[in-house]
Amino acid sequence: MWEDPIVAEVHRIRCELAEKFDFDLMAIVADIRQRQTALGSRLVSRNQMPGESTAETDRVHVDNLSGGPSESAPAA
Repeated sequence: MWEDPIVAEVHRIRCELAEKFDFDLMAIVADIRQRQTALGSRLVSRNQMPGESTAETDRVHVDNLSGGPSESAPAA
């Protein structure tokens, strides 16, 4: 069966990150955010919906990843 090399690389990197941080999702997220901050202006920000605060959106996404309080994301 054909295997997409890009998908295979993403899976490999995901496994490496999981092992590096002992499968701790919050540690993985913290590392990603730290690396994003280091990139500074090289990152492109997503468009924010009117009335949506970045801190609020981040909290909802992290809570959903960590199994914390479940809140619905704003409808697109």
